[in-house]
Amino acid sequence: MSLILKRGNLPTTPHTEFYAIPKVLSLEEVHGTYGFSGAFSRKLHVRSYPTEQIRPPVKGSYDLATKAAAVDTLQPYHILTGNMPYGEDALAGRKPIVFGQNTILSISKPTKSTPEDSFFRNGEKHEAYFVQEGTGTLKTEYGNIPIRKGLYLLIPKGTTYQIELTSKNAYFLVMESSYPITFPPHYLNQEGQAKMMAPVVETEIEPPEFQPPRDEKGEFLIDIKHAGRKITRLTLGHHPFDLAGWEGALYPFGFDVKNHHGIAREIHTAPPLHQTFQSGNVPYNGFSICSFVSQMEGWHPKDIPAPYAHYNVDSDEVMFFSNTHYGARKGVIQEGSFTFHPGALPHSPQGRAALKSLATRGKVSNRLAIMLDTMFEPLSITDHGYKYRDKEYALSWHKATLSTNGKEATEALHGT
Repeated sequence: MSLILKRGNLPTTPHTEFYAIPKVLSLEEVHGTYGFSGAFSRKLHVRSYPTEQIRPPVKGSYDLATKAAAVDTLQPYHILTGNMPYGEDALAGRKPIVFGQNTILSISKPTKSTPEDSFFRNGEKHEAYFVQEGTGTLKTEYGNIPIRKGLYLLIPKGTTYQIELTSKNAYFLVMESSYPITFPPHYLNQEGQAKMMAPVVETEIEPPEFQPPRDEKGEFLIDIKHAGRKITRLTLGHHPFDLAGWEGALYPFGFDVKNHHGIAREIHTAPPLHQTFQSGNVPYNGFSICSFVSQMEGWHPKDIPAPYAHYNVDSDEVMFFSNTHYGARKGVIQEGSFTFHPGALPHSPQGRAALKSLATRGKVSNRLAIMLDTMFEPLSITDHGYKYRDKEYALSWHKATLSTNGKEATEALHGT
């Protein structure tokens, strides 16, 4: 993250003597990426290192393993995540639906908060949550971030956290990557500021609100995801949220999808102009995250607002539809629809969507959708994703064309 923040109490000079509690030497920790070459933060614990386990590590009570569905045919998928049941907490109830070597996408629909004495740490992937519904608080060692609908939550690999709900339930899309998830470097100038023409402004992030250190003894359980999605449970004898202070460029933050300020142009705007975040070295590895927010459609007198058929052979595309106003999929999707289009297949708007879209020329759409495109990384559907698939989706383009008659097309063309 380009903004370097400082919170709490720290010595002016790193790696020097400091006492947050009189006569108790504070203990320093560096949370870093890319060895000692990437973004990092320096944390100061009031009295205990995060290594001080009081019981031997044990296997966790749940796992987040990804298992590919037993299907060997190439096909597009429409996964009805809205039909998936609610249950468990946000972490134990996470359900992977597609995955690759470096990327995992899951749905979590919790009905309860993380247990008070339990915590989670993803030791193999950086995470980005998108909040489809629900309220609460993301609690981390860095501080707290309020949770609300439409918020992205960016959580660096290795962050210890809990999710506390204040709503009856919640609904999250969870995107994981082996690489850090950041604003795209091409949006930033050499000083790390968002360029004037970028659709995001780095000062609109919502950093964690620092909390007083929890200098408490007891048994505190940390479930760590590692080594191919296994879970190991550690037991610390002190509360993990025990920071006197921290400073650096690696920390969790929120970003409201409404703060992606869409870029419109006279003719159809292609997905790269909708990009909000990226992970890895796009376009060579990692992925891009795009936010299809409300904005004016093209106003050229002959613009076709609907996207064209496309066939990005080096990318697998997944898309989460927060509402049903995305023109190219109207009549096919529902809230929470998740489409998965492998790079080996072209895909396009359904039926007469291109013709119907002429009536929206120069008008503001009310869409909201989140797209993730991998780079040179094929994805596989999991058993869980396959279970909730629309079995007729592969034929939906043909069926939608047959169901649209000439009268409907003419009415759409003239906006009647």
